[in-house]
Amino acid sequence: MSVKQLRAFLAVAQCLSFAQAGERLHLSQPALSLTIKALEADLGGQLLTRTTRNVSLTPEGEALLPLARQLLADWDNAEELLRQRFTLQMGKVSIAAMPSFAGNVLPIALKAFRGRYPRVNVAVHDVINEQVLEMVDHRRVELGIGFEPESSNSLTFTSLYRDRFVAVVPMDSVLAGMKEVTWDELLRHDFITLQRPSAVRLLLEQDLQTRHGRLSVAFESHQLSTVGRMVANGLGVSAVPSLCIGQMEELGACCIALEGPRIERRIGLITLADHQLSAAAQGLKDVLIDCAQRAERG
Repeated sequence: MSVKQLRAFLAVAQCLSFAQAGERLHLSQPALSLTIKALEADLGGQLLTRTTRNVSLTPEGEALLPLARQLLADWDNAEELLRQRFTLQMGKVSIAAMPSFAGNVLPIALKAFRGRYPRVNVAVHDVINEQVLEMVDHRRVELGIGFEPESSNSLTFTSLYRDRFVAVVPMDSVLAGMKEVTWDELLRHDFITLQRPSAVRLLLEQDLQTRHGRLSVAFESHQLSTVGRMVANGLGVSAVPSLCIGQMEELGACCIALEGPRIERRIGLITLADHQLSAAAQGLKDVLIDCAQRAERG
């Protein structure tokens, strides 16, 4: 049975007239008659009894009538549901983002996205960079945001920002009044950072190894907010991506430009190379790119 055949049958069954049903469906009587005959041929029996004066349902037609109503209602509901999803009148999208992005930049983009598509639900997974890659690769989320991954055939990276690490020091530190600080000056103080396998921790250790040797850590935590509070309370200093400057300052710490070496990494969108994004995911991707471009111009 096709949807066209069911609609034709339902119209005739309700009107009990081929002429009236044809008008309702904008079909000629011969075309309508052929559609009904094709349905009866597919099902293997007569559904309607036709005379020169009236049309009536056979017992099999009576049995099909409530089923046809339900099938067409379900079809119409499914069609409308998909239409709303394609036009972003409703829907859902999941995104995984590393904490430095999720807690600082992502809320700004989500506010813009909500303004455009108020009925689309967004599920945010605030996880370390390695888990972002894993969740995208295993199709647990459609979008990921993290540091640029090493060469991968399964993942596609779209750059959003080139981020650099900045020093984080207590407000009353002798370093707080400086315009910039070197790693040599920063590492003379107790160092606070994220625990492994955080990408921030691994990047710092990797880039500092040649010039400064093994990174000596006094305190470590899984949360950037905890690192910021430790610094603000005078337990030591840290270095975080510049995306976190606002968060660190809100926690009571001071951020300073960091040189020698200047550590930079690209941060961007991570998607599966062979996966076509849903309308909701594509809409969120477009908003994230737009926000990044606005930030770069600003």
